[in-house]
Formats: sequence, structure tokens, C-alpha cells
Amino acid sequence: MSGEMNQTDMEQQLEQLGAFEISEEMLKLAQHNEKNNDVLDAGRGNPNWINTKARLAFARLIEFGVAESRRTILKGDLAGYTTLTDISTRYAEFLDAGDSTDNFLLEALEYVANRFNIDRDDFVKEMVDGVIGNNYPVPSRVLKHSEKILNAYLQETLYNGVNLAEQTQVFPTEGGSAAIVYIFNSLRVNHLLAPGDKIAVSTPIFTPYLQIPVLNEYEMVEVDLSSRAEDDWQIQPAELAKVTDPDIKALFLVNPSNPGAMALDERALAQIKQLVANNPDLIIITDDVYGTFVNDFQTVYSVVPNNTLLVYSYSKLFGATGWRVGMIAAHEDNVFDRLISQLPESQRAELDARYALNVFAPAEMKFIDRIVADSRAVGLYHTAGLSTPQQLMEVLFSLNFLLEADNGDYYVEASKAIVAKRYAALFENLGIPANLSPYNSKYYALIDVYQLAEQRYDKGFRAYLVDNFEQIDFLYQLSEKSGVVVMDGAGFGTPDGVIRVSEANLPDEAYSQVATAILELLADYNNQYIND
Repeated sequence: MSGEMNQTDMEQQLEQLGAFEISEEMLKLAQHNEKNNDVLDAGRGNPNWINTKARLAFARLIEFGVAESRRTILKGDLAGYTTLTDISTRYAEFLDAGDSTDNFLLEALEYVANRFNIDRDDFVKEMVDGVIGNNYPVPSRVLKHSEKILNAYLQETLYNGVNLAEQTQVFPTEGGSAAIVYIFNSLRVNHLLAPGDKIAVSTPIFTPYLQIPVLNEYEMVEVDLSSRAEDDWQIQPAELAKVTDPDIKALFLVNPSNPGAMALDERALAQIKQLVANNPDLIIITDDVYGTFVNDFQTVYSVVPNNTLLVYSYSKLFGATGWRVGMIAAHEDNVFDRLISQLPESQRAELDARYALNVFAPAEMKFIDRIVADSRAVGLYHTAGLSTPQQLMEVLFSLNFLLEADNGDYYVEASKAIVAKRYAALFENLGIPANLSPYNSKYYALIDVYQLAEQRYDKGFRAYLVDNFEQIDFLYQLSEKSGVVVMDGAGFGTPDGVIRVSEANLPDEAYSQVATAILELLADYNNQYIND
């Protein structure tokens, strides 16, 4: 939107930046806002709550790991190595069943032993060595027993009753961000996507899915599948129908969407299933970080598993953005492996030579393992993989959920209640209807400032804003005057005039203040309109 207020040139420069980079600049402005308000950063999506049980358990595991290491070598602060024999017995003796954290660890051990038929000593040894972090991740992709637990978590949270855990392989990554980067790179390296290829992108969407494909090392052609405010940001059949174009090689989704916050409904999932039936070579990437904030959520992976790579991160639900804990999941029978096997002989020979350093039979190397190798430029495959402490943090988050699943998932429900309360406060104080769809995660809200201007004033005022101000001016003025930071929706692929508000990272009472600041700024613009 915006700008005659002596900062037009700066605003035009800011518009060349990405949405997150713009937000950082707005945060700097907000620090010295005209009203001397406390800064309210409603831009970023990092939650202001954490899961305590898994973190406390992690700390106790480190304590036990140090005690175990001291059994073999002890020279001041130098301790030795852990040993397998009877480690679970010593573990049980170390922990106090009367302490809630220790009891969780004891219950988790029994749960894993009984559900997955894993030897207790083997599992405790994997956990202890993992949290100590004194070994390279072995295997490189994921720790042996940990993979079963991560798969169980994904199935219970995202698959909506579809049983895929036994057929799914996972690769823990440095958050969902690393997963995205790794996937794009390996799709290119393995000739599954090439410069000039068409990819369908459900917009608005998390900015890297718009920015990465057009970089010079990719140069893909993006086909937007646009969702609109009037449809509550739910993708419509006519948009998904664009994927019937036989030249489209891949479909990229964030589900529930960021920033639209909407999960795909049953109609959309059925349509995607039909798209794959009509084009069995279609590649799908689904990023489901916000899935746990929607009741009865169902991932695309559970509908068309053979064609889909699933990206997940623990960061939002468990308040762990700084931990960088995510993963990629792929079905053991998938289109990626099949398409690689059907490449021209010259390309297959090239790939065989590329991965010959890593495995005896590179032609048989699974695509997900190629992602692991590519993540460390192939030559460092033997040191690849997410750090073992991070993998064990994922395991503890997962076990926390799995042990609670039979008791009402109170942690998940509490998290959903937090964002829902903030979402309701924002819309109530803006005086506009909230989206009450059961598919709405409510983690983010998209506000069309032009539409809000028309609703509160008139069409003439809306036209005045559109015609007289740079797109970014509203964000600039909101930060500079009131100390409120929101994000530019256009950077995610929304129409001009849309802003994104995160319901994750401010205290509950702040959302009425954010709404008030937005309305006060609109009133300032309207006064200017009247006086012009």
C-alpha cells in the first residue's frame, strides 16, 4: 500500500526484499515508534510457549549419560564411554518413579519396548549416546530405533487413521527449512526437475517455495494455484484443475497453508488423488508443519503416499524453533525412485558415478538416501545426518505426544486453544467476521486492509489507498507510529493490501492492541483522504 510521507524511496527499496527481510526492517523502526509503545512483533511465527516435559527429560538423560560415561573412565572432567550390558537396569535405578520427569522416561521405555518390540538395553543405549552426542549419527539418515518412534508420531498426528508407519522412511533434518532446501537440491541433481520445468505452487505460500525455484540454479516455471480471501483461503477445484496440464512435473503445498492457515478439505484431497490417478508421474511435496492445529487433520501423504514427500517440523507445536528439528518422510515404494530408474542411460550412469562413493549399488540407492548424501555434498555422506541430540529431542517430543494420546492429548489441545483465543480477539477487535471453518488452524490471520478500509469507511477511501500509496506503506506506518510489526502478505503471494498476523508469539492481550493499532492507522489515512 502506501507512501507519500517522505519515505517513498525507502519503501520502494524495501519492496525488493523478501517478506521476512522486510519484517526485520519494520522491527528496527518499531523500536523507536512515535508513541513509545512496547514493540508488538506479530510478524514471525515462533510460538511463545514451550513443551517442558521433553526438555526436562532431555536434561535427565544427559545426567544419566554422564554418570554412565564415568563408569569406564574418570579423570576430572574427562569421562569415558557407555556400555550396553544391563544399561536399562542401571537406568531404572538412576530414575525416581515418584518424579514426574523420571516417571515419563520410565513409561517411555516400557512403551517403546512393548509397542515396537525393541530391546530395552538397545534403546537406552541409543538414547544415552544420542543425547551425549559423542558419536556421528549412525546410520547417517536416522538412528535405528528412533525412526520407528518418529514414524509412529507422524502416523498418529497427520495420517488420520491411515496406516503407513511400516512403509515410511524418515530423514530428520535441521528444521523444516533444511528439508525444503535439501529436497529442491536433490530433485534437481537427480534430474527429476530441470530448468524450464513447470511446477504448480499453491499460493499464498511460505516464501521459500516461491523464491527457491526461480533461482538461477533451478529456473523453474511456477504455475500459481491461487486461493482467495472470498473463499476463506481454501483452494478451489478450478485452481487444482490446472495441474492436469501434462507439462506440470510437481505440485508444492503447505498444508495447513502459511499464511492462509487453511487445511485442505476432503474435496481437495479427493481431487489431488484423482490428479495422481490421471498422472502417476506427478511429484508432490507437502509441508505439514501446522497440521496438529487442525482437528482430524489429514495430510496429502496419507492420500497419495507413493507420489508425495512429506515435510514436518516440531518447531511450532513444541515451541522449538531454535532447536531446528524437522524431517522428511517418504514411502518405501515411490515415484521418485521409479522416475530415476527410467532416466536415460547417460543420466543414470552419471548418477551411479555420483553415488558410487556411498553405496555398492548406487542404482538401487533410495531417493531419500540420496537426499541425505546430497545434503553433505556426497563426499561427506559418512558424517551426514541430523545431530544425535537433535534427533533425540524429536524422539522425546514424539514420545510425549504418543504417551498422552490415550489421555486426551491435553498438550496439543492447549496449544490449539492458545492460537484460537488470540485469533478470536484479533477479529473481534477489528470488527470483522472470523473464519470459523474447522479447517482453519488459526495460527495466522490474513487481513485485507483495502477490504477493511471499505468496510469501515467507503469505496472511495479504498480507491484512495490503492491509488496513492506504495504497497508497503501500511507496514511502515504501523511500525513507526505504533510499534506494531506485521508481515507483508504479497511476499507470500497474496494480492496487494493483505497483511499477515501471527497468533503465536505475543501475549493473549496483545491481539486487541494489534487490532486497535491497525484501526487507528486506517483512521489516520482516512483523515488524510478527507483533507486531500
